[in-house]
Amino acid sequence: MPDQHQWLEKARDVLQIEIAALEAQRSALGAPFIQAIETILNIDGRLVVVGMGKSGIIAKKIAATFASTGTPAFFVHAAEAQHGDLGMITGHDAVLMLSHSGETAEVCGLIPELKRRGARIIAMTGNPASTLAEHADIVLHIPVTQEACPLNLAPTASTTATLALGDTLAVVLLHERGFREEDFARVHPAGSLGRKLLKVRDVMHAAPDLPLIEADASLRDAIMMMSRFRLGITGITESGRLIGCLSDGDLRRILESGHMDLDAAVHELMHPNPTTIDADRLASEALHLMESKKITVLFACDAEQRATGIVHMHDILNGGAQ
Repeated sequence: MPDQHQWLEKARDVLQIEIAALEAQRSALGAPFIQAIETILNIDGRLVVVGMGKSGIIAKKIAATFASTGTPAFFVHAAEAQHGDLGMITGHDAVLMLSHSGETAEVCGLIPELKRRGARIIAMTGNPASTLAEHADIVLHIPVTQEACPLNLAPTASTTATLALGDTLAVVLLHERGFREEDFARVHPAGSLGRKLLKVRDVMHAAPDLPLIEADASLRDAIMMMSRFRLGITGITESGRLIGCLSDGDLRRILESGHMDLDAAVHELMHPNPTTIDADRLASEALHLMESKKITVLFACDAEQRATGIVHMHDILNGGAQ
């Protein structure tokens, strides 16, 4: 029978080694970290993250984190860079190069051309005396001497510390740039947060394609406008301001009354002071307002009560902003 208790003890030992690596990384933060933040903030181009092997996998994740939190970034595989992808990097970029040994041939082989182009090099390495560290403009030390691997060979604690340091850079930059939930949603439009943070203007039918008529128009005109746009409503305006609306529900009530005059002025039959919303409010707020008012359509209006759009409940539900 395998000793399952021993499995748990070994797992705890691994986690303790990785925790120790993170603690060491935290203590190692200092002036080079500040220099790296300043460099990335001030580049005219993008941040290019380069790695190879296990470090390449970590580099790819770091680049994705930067890109999704407000710092334009992309990953370049060090070997592919040797065969043409180096053309993706310009002198306006900063290059974050990952190599725990600092001697990875494919990574270090890029240094002369990056220097020639004038790109700034930020090294992430466990060896501050390495070739990579010697030629980098900034060195971020990964002070991990013990891997969780019992042979001290497989990158484990070192990759954990490197990934955490990448996250640290990205999050500090996020705060410095004033990156907000709305910004996050814009780069995650298919994600649940992106859908929840949709604004009314993102899903509304915008001006000038709106079902609007003047207050002195006839009921016949209102019905024709309603039929044209098929939104179940017509907005009534006076001097550019939305003063009322006529819905298909209002039409049914007029028909049921038995006194339907197609030539009557629509302002005599409209529903005055309709419920409206600002186009910059969340679509989920518009949905809540519709549900509370038991309506299916809202006009979006500006501060002067001019209609800038119209949103139907189906537009919001289809957009996923429940």
